[in-house]
Amino acid sequence: MEGFVNAIINFSNWLWGIPMLLILVGGSLILTIKLGFFQFKYFTFAMRETFGKMFKKPEGEGTVTPFQAATAALASTIGASNIVGVPVAIAFGGPGAVFWMWVVALIASAAKFSEIVLGIRYREKNEEGDYVGGPMYFLSKGIKSGLGKALGIIFSFFLMIELIPSIATQAVSAVQTASTINIPNWVTGGILVVLVGLVVFGGIKRIATVTEKLVPFMALLYIIGGLIIIIANITELPRALGLIFKHAFTPIAATGGIAGAGIAQAIRWGTARGVYSNEAGMGTAPIAHAAAVTDHPVRQAMWGIFEIVIDTLIVCTITALVVLVSGVYNIVPIDQAASMPAVAFQQLLGDSIGGGIVTISILLFVLSTIIVITYYGKTQAEFLFGSKFSNIMVVVYLISIVLGVYGGIEFLYNFLDILLATIIIPNMIGLLMLSNEVKDLKEEFFRNPEYYTSAK
Repeated sequence: MEGFVNAIINFSNWLWGIPMLLILVGGSLILTIKLGFFQFKYFTFAMRETFGKMFKKPEGEGTVTPFQAATAALASTIGASNIVGVPVAIAFGGPGAVFWMWVVALIASAAKFSEIVLGIRYREKNEEGDYVGGPMYFLSKGIKSGLGKALGIIFSFFLMIELIPSIATQAVSAVQTASTINIPNWVTGGILVVLVGLVVFGGIKRIATVTEKLVPFMALLYIIGGLIIIIANITELPRALGLIFKHAFTPIAATGGIAGAGIAQAIRWGTARGVYSNEAGMGTAPIAHAAAVTDHPVRQAMWGIFEIVIDTLIVCTITALVVLVSGVYNIVPIDQAASMPAVAFQQLLGDSIGGGIVTISILLFVLSTIIVITYYGKTQAEFLFGSKFSNIMVVVYLISIVLGVYGGIEFLYNFLDILLATIIIPNMIGLLMLSNEVKDLKEEFFRNPEYYTSAK
């Protein structure tokens, strides 16, 4: 059994090296070129459509507001890895990894934009009258062959299964974090089960109502805390930015908490962080966005760019700058790189306040992530087996929280990345096969004064 497990781990490590990065980044680059580098050309428009119209009443059909759909998707993407993943990338890829994180995030915008466009294009109403959609719908309905139906089923089934160990790992992060402030595991686990159950069984409207309040609060709490650290070390900011740009193209020697890293390592770790942080190309975002009230798929897809700005360009960048300006990367050992932000907060604000901000942020990030990915799993079960079975799967996900708290499914963790690949591959195939539809809808939107000029 140990040999089998090691083989799975080795295969997973290989798969999530160059092959998956080529699929995600390469596929996103193809989409970027095909869509005319729209995320750069129309970036200011996308910001006006999102930041500028955050609370404006939308026009069109749907179940929740565009902002609610975006915060539901953000609840999944902004997670504990935004705090602990970035310093790990810096530790093994050097400060230059942050530059490549930015580059990949902007390129990956094309994948997120495309999947949201298709999610709206092929959405439908379920038995409760709510709009539902996502890759399982646009793959099976958009690709006119048995291949499309097969890809839709593969995506839906493996996402439904993958979320069991994924939710469990989120629960582990929560209890480990809560234990640092002496909250017993059973209390943390119990609170998670009750809160997640109450919200998810209430459907997408209740989820959206919760996430539109929770996500801005938890993001602002962490961003404000991070800005305090950066401002307190403002004289180090030019040097930190210099390190990021310099070591994106030149190697860095080993020092303190950074392993010696060449350009290839900076690209590898920055690319991985850019891909993983915002879930672009993973196919999960359109599941939330499919419920949005909108008059055109492209208008809603602008919120995908908004999510990448918030998740990667703001939250992950705040973490990176906290680590660099505070100098903790020279103090904290490499094998403890994930703790660098917490150490930086505690150095300036003390163990109680500094540690409390990081702890509360991680707990809120985990809670919001579990709520939304449980809903994602519910929609997969509904697509495959109907609404009654979808409620059974919610119970399974709640049980996985308990198993994550007390252990019992560690073996499944070894398959987590492989299961994730079985979701991404059919989604990226579908995005490339349906890219002409995305291009046509994009051109329709920007050439039609009813949509584009009225929104300027």
